[in-house]
This record gives sequence, structure tokens and C-alpha cells, in this order.
Amino acid sequence: MTDAAELRARTAALLAAHPPATTGRTDFLRARFDAGLAWVHYPAGLGGLDAPRSLQDVVEAELAAAGAPGNDPRRIGIGLGMAAPTILRYGTAEQKERFLRPLWVGEEVWCQLFSEPGAGSDLAALATRAVRENAGAGEGEGEDEVEVEGSGDWIVNGQKVWTSSAHLARWAILIARTDPGLPKHRGITYFLCDMTDPGVEVRPLRQITGEAEFNEVFLTDVRIPDAHRLGEVGAGWAVARTTLMNERVSIGGASLPREGGMIGPVARTWRDRPALRTHDTHQRLLTLWTEAEVARLTAERVRQQLVAGQPGPEGSGLKLSFARLNQEISALEVELLADEGLLYSDWTMRRPDLVDFTGRDAGYRYLRSKGNSIEGGTSEVLLNIVAERVLGLPSEPRDDKDVAWKDLSR
Repeated sequence: MTDAAELRARTAALLAAHPPATTGRTDFLRARFDAGLAWVHYPAGLGGLDAPRSLQDVVEAELAAAGAPGNDPRRIGIGLGMAAPTILRYGTAEQKERFLRPLWVGEEVWCQLFSEPGAGSDLAALATRAVRENAGAGEGEGEDEVEVEGSGDWIVNGQKVWTSSAHLARWAILIARTDPGLPKHRGITYFLCDMTDPGVEVRPLRQITGEAEFNEVFLTDVRIPDAHRLGEVGAGWAVARTTLMNERVSIGGASLPREGGMIGPVARTWRDRPALRTHDTHQRLLTLWTEAEVARLTAERVRQQLVAGQPGPEGSGLKLSFARLNQEISALEVELLADEGLLYSDWTMRRPDLVDFTGRDAGYRYLRSKGNSIEGGTSEVLLNIVAERVLGLPSEPRDDKDVAWKDLSR
């Protein structure tokens, strides 16, 4: 089994063959992936070495000491945290070979085509439709299964919303309804969609910060090859759950140093500007600093326990804590700054290249944090998941689970 000493030796060999000072960033990242040092817990040949996840820190420390470049999770976080583990678990050998390397290197940005105007928290109610040309008998169980003569590709029509980075993305993870005659969780299939294909239209959605970090996406007769289907026909909800659980870990369980994230700016303000301090804000800062550190260490433990691509419901707890803490910390920062905290530097409409929860100034952080309890699963939905799947409490009564999607009111 690969150990820390072997990883240090492999990292040293990578640095010797590709000195960071004379190797371009993209070339270095490609070489790092090929050496199995991208995500060491992934399989050999796919950027990893089948090593324990905890040994990734050994590689990162060696590369940081050498000044080696890294990829930017703020730009490619959806690919790294959501698409990659789902492709690893459900993808074919060809899909893994095609998508994982350019995804990790950052050559291809990914987005997520899940939520719809009528299917947000109740994602399984989605209405985007995928019809297969010449699907053949037996593809679906519902009476409304549609087959048309053609190539075997899927033709997709519908609308998605709240799509972060769609304006930058080359690829998207997409779920669509392939059999409306089945109950809503059973008639869904998961696809990998090329965002440059004809029929994909991306429109910006301006948010409370002034910028358009996310978008709405219209899909009109978009043709997706069956080779870009992930998992079995009709089994897309199980695949999507893997994505969603990874999403919650990637948002709520990001690797941070002490005082990383939202707590850092307010702690620095407290230290650098003693005139702003009050007894009340002092006590609140102590409490939130402690809670942020507990959350950071808990996230570290959860990440080390994960099997690649197969997180459990604990990610929902991390995401809940992330949203609550960000909102409370940013509110404290605005209050600490008094009148200055009410200022907002820039309402310019722009489409940023990065998803950054903590950037710019206190006003931005306060406004941006309002979305934390919605994106990646609303806090209300995540509370249900924690109650049912962590605490073992009974599920809320639901009368729509066994009704064909086409018969549901919308």
C-alpha cells in the first residue's frame, strides 16, 4: 500500500521532471494528474494511486513548499466536487478516461443542470424531457414511453435555473425525465451535456450582490449521444443523489486552514481595529470563532472517512452548519463595522469567473451569504435529511411517491 514516504518520493520525482519555475501551469497539472498525485484516493490511471484519502495532505505540503501551481476550486468546484465523484462511481471506462483529466486540470469547466423553475427543493418533480430516438422496446416501464426513429441519441427540451458558472462551462451534469408514466423518482435519467451544442442557451440571472454568478439555461432540441448517459436509463435519481451528497460535502466541508472562510475577515478586523470592539461583539465573536473551528475540524474528519464518490448524509449536516455560520458571522462583521458595514463598493452587473463566498468586502459577504441556505439544498430539506437518515426519525407523510409523474398536479 502507498505510504507517505512513497508519496514524497513520487512528488519529488514530479518536481524534478517538471520544475515549477520553468513548466507552464497547465503542463504541470497534466503531469501531476498522470503521476497519480491529483487526488491520491482515486484509482491508478485516473489521477490517483488507490491510496488513503488522508495522504493527499502529504502531496499538497510538498508541492506548496516547492511553489508548484494548483488548480482553482473556486472556478472548477462543480467539476471537482460533484461531476468527478459521480463519473468515477457510475461512468464507463471511456467516460472516466475522457472527462476526469481535463476536469481536474481545469481545461474544461462544469456546471449543474438540476434545478428548474418548478422543481427546486422538490427536485424529483423536474419536467425537462429527454426522448430517445429509436429507443427500442423495454427501455421504460411507463405507458408514455416515447420512441422515434433516428440515431439512438437523446433529444432534450426544458429549462434549468440557478446554474452557477453556466456562462463558463463546457460540460454540464444534467438530469431529465425519460418516462413520465413512472413515479417521479423513477423516470429520470442522468446525462453529460455539452454546453456548446446547438439548442443550449444561457441567460444571466442578476442576484442581490449585483453580479450574475448564476444563470438560467434553456434547452431546445439538444441532442445528447447515448454514450453521454451516466448510469442506467431511469436510474438517474440514484446517480443524482450521489452528486447531491458530494455537493453538500464540497460546499460545507471544504478544506480550510484555521480562520479560513468567513471567520477570517471578521477576526482580522477585530485584531486590527480595537476601537470597534464592544463587550457584546467580543462574546459573539468568541462563540462563532469556536463554532467555526469545530465545523472545520469536523469537516476534516468527514472528508477522511469518505470513500471516493460515496458520501453519506453527514454532508447535509456540514452544509447546514456552513450556511448558518456564514450568515451569523457576516451579520456580526457588518454590525462590528457600524456605518461602514452598510457600504457596498460595487453594484456593477458582471459575470464572474469564480464562485467566491468570502471575497470583496463585508457588504458583499453579508449579501452573498443569504444564498448559502438555498444553494446546494435548502436548509429545510437538509434538516429533513439529517432527521431521517442520521437521527432515524420517521419520514414526513407523502402521498406522491407512488403516483405517475404525469398525473401529479404542477
